[in-house]
Amino acid sequence: MPPASPAQAKARHYGMAVSFVLVVILPLLVSAFYLYTRAADQYASYVGFSVRSESAAPNAAEVLGGLGSLVGASSTTDTDVLYKFIQSRDLVERVDARLNLREIWSKAPGDPIFGFRGDNSVEDLVSEWERKVRIYYDTGMIDLRILAFDPQDAQNVASAILEEGGIVINELNAIAREDALRYSRDELERAQERLRKARQAVTEFRNRYQLVDPAADVQSQIGVVTSLQQQLAEQLVSLGLLQANAQPDDPRISQTELRISIIRDQIDAERQKFASNGENVALSDVVGQYETLAVDRQFAETSYTTALASYELARAEAVRQSRYLAPYIRPTLAQEAEFPQRAQLLMMIAGFLTLLWIIGSLMFYSLRDRR
Repeated sequence: MPPASPAQAKARHYGMAVSFVLVVILPLLVSAFYLYTRAADQYASYVGFSVRSESAAPNAAEVLGGLGSLVGASSTTDTDVLYKFIQSRDLVERVDARLNLREIWSKAPGDPIFGFRGDNSVEDLVSEWERKVRIYYDTGMIDLRILAFDPQDAQNVASAILEEGGIVINELNAIAREDALRYSRDELERAQERLRKARQAVTEFRNRYQLVDPAADVQSQIGVVTSLQQQLAEQLVSLGLLQANAQPDDPRISQTELRISIIRDQIDAERQKFASNGENVALSDVVGQYETLAVDRQFAETSYTTALASYELARAEAVRQSRYLAPYIRPTLAQEAEFPQRAQLLMMIAGFLTLLWIIGSLMFYSLRDRR
């Protein structure tokens, strides 16, 4: 067989070379020119923090139930809230009110790609925030990278985010503390009102019947009756002796009989006091009313003491479980510009353009072979 003729370049080969230059080389040169001549240097500030909780060691029930937590255990729920807050429009507006983010990110007027391209709308500022602030969240810890055209601006934005995050955690802490104390405070107020009414009822009772303690008054009257009965018994004995030994007309007999009659009348008078007081109310009923009021007052005092102890315990628990923002990386101040990462961007652009050119070439040859 005759040897194969040497390969010769054809028009399609030149076309592929021209397309490679137009699709890959030329855009890559333009990108390199822009990155190294127009793209402004950007400085990064890093900050990392987590939410911590001041909680004491677990009690025995928590240990047995497997629910105990060590001192300073992080609160994942609060960290999730903080993670969402950093990406929110609310934080953007707060930091902008502090630092004027539009001015900070507009310090590279000759860089339309990496500079601020928006207007005065908050939506444009939020979009720029998403470009300049990167958030990394892992196992309850939040790391941020903030970019700016001035290292001090980047650090100021990072510090503002840290401070606003602390404010949000304090607000959450205040809400949680108020929720924890609300029920105990309501119970304490109800106990105070119950005690006030119970004491007022006792005071009104004493003013009405002019008695400080009816039970003590009854005891004193019982003592009087007992003393009179002893005197009556003594006089009866004396009368018996006189009647047995003296003459019937002895004046001592009549005096003793008179003394016995007076003592009996006094005993009857004292016993009448048990039946009624000045308002024609039985003293036993008065004593019963007082005992009921005294029991109500004692119960109100016990309830108040219990409610006060519960409130103090809830307040101490709320303070003990206070949360705070714990930064483990303070906002850093950059010494050199790390961004834009020109070499890495060029490699990415070159890879993307080359892939695009390969796909286009395969499509071209596929269509050509079908003809």
